Amino acid sequence: LLQSGRHIRLPGLKALRLNVSRADTRGVLIAFSRTEGPSRLNTTEKGKVGKIHLPREIFRSLSSQTVRVVVTVLNIQQLGMFEEINQTGQVLDNTVVGITVGESSISGLQEPVQLTFRHGELPQVSAVPALTAAPLAGQAGGWCSSGCVTQPGDKGTVCSCDHLTFFTLLLNPALDVSTARALMAVATTGCGVAMAFSIFTMAFCIFVRCRFRLEETVRTNLGLHLNLVGSLLLLNLAFLLSTGLAGRAPPSTCRVLGGLTHYCLLCCFTWTALEGCQLYLLFVKVLGTYIHHYLAKLCLLGWGFPALVVGVAGALGSYGEYSIQTMDQQAIAHLCWITSEHLLVHYITNCGYFGLIFLFNMAVFGVVTHKSCSLQDTGAVQGHRKPWKLALVAAGLFCLLGAAWAMAFLTYGISSAAVLYLFTVLNSLQGIFIFIWLVVLYYPKTKESTGSLSYIIRHDKTTTASQD
Repeated sequence: LLQSGRHIRLPGLKALRLNVSRADTRGVLIAFSRTEGPSRLNTTEKGKVGKIHLPREIFRSLSSQTVRVVVTVLNIQQLGMFEEINQTGQVLDNTVVGITVGESSISGLQEPVQLTFRHGELPQVSAVPALTAAPLAGQAGGWCSSGCVTQPGDKGTVCSCDHLTFFTLLLNPALDVSTARALMAVATTGCGVAMAFSIFTMAFCIFVRCRFRLEETVRTNLGLHLNLVGSLLLLNLAFLLSTGLAGRAPPSTCRVLGGLTHYCLLCCFTWTALEGCQLYLLFVKVLGTYIHHYLAKLCLLGWGFPALVVGVAGALGSYGEYSIQTMDQQAIAHLCWITSEHLLVHYITNCGYFGLIFLFNMAVFGVVTHKSCSLQDTGAVQGHRKPWKLALVAAGLFCLLGAAWAMAFLTYGISSAAVLYLFTVLNSLQGIFIFIWLVVLYYPKTKESTGSLSYIIRHDKTTTASQD
């Protein structure tokens, strides 16, 4: 439309058209900004504007005496353009700059085109400068740094490219080498410790179920906790295997380990959801909740549904070797997981699935907390219950319902190293937290047994029945 002479007005699009002669041996200087668009650069112009330098080589190689240069500045947030399904980075200021000279494609320049993107101080990210808008046959379009060299600075980044296309700065979350290695060391150590405490927790649950005469509700709760901790044990084991064998095992083995790790993660999420459903049945739908072979049916759902999801993802070829890269695009760690080409599978089956579970569990947690506080305020639940124990019960439920996993949403995009450390530590040490919580909550004591969660549930049932 621009080259045909028509004037178009779209929100978020600003364009400049100018004619340049072959006799111009100095090249062309153009300024651009997100708000004002492109314009011929005034040498006295100051401020936060980007700059484009088109070398004279471009114009000397053209056959015609005069060519038309079109520079377009796009606000992709308003236009909804250049959106990739698997894009994990963030476009700087949502701005893309397109450059065309004449009607032919220009590439392989000896003297590069220079684009200066003005910005403030950037967090620790990696910048990929160019977007390939016209890919070769058989290749998919997308962000690409081929043919470009990026030189970051404090107040701007200079991109030198040997071709003309659409350009931007894509900010990808990345880690420096020391932080990445430290996080991997913390995760590996934490997984080893969590495996040991998961075994202790499973042994404790089995001991309590077999040694003491407990109510059916408490036995069901312990069975749920046992399965959740078992899925955590398998997840930690699968993670250690996938990180230890990635890069050395055959591709088929890595695909199997990637599917196993994904399966264990989905099992953890599913059992977390079942914990929330159990609390809902106990506290919200108090009466008439007996289900024949209840725990067996939960096991079928908790271990069977993830297998179905992983089977479908495996049929799509989603598993393989995945690399964790640093800011300079160096692979610092390898693991068997969902490959980069199938990140949509990760977003749907992991992020989306857990997001729904977390919202439901937090709603259940709010109802449970409200009912417990109401019983406490009315004096219905009394005895030797201590405030620290009530706080521990609430914190344990919060962790049990997936609060630690929810911190993964804070690590997306541009996040600090402190958030990454906190997420890694909390999730790798879930086994320890659950072990302490279960011992304090469920170990029978003579006068403090009324302080358990089962007593609150039992009293709530009695109160509800008497009200009805």
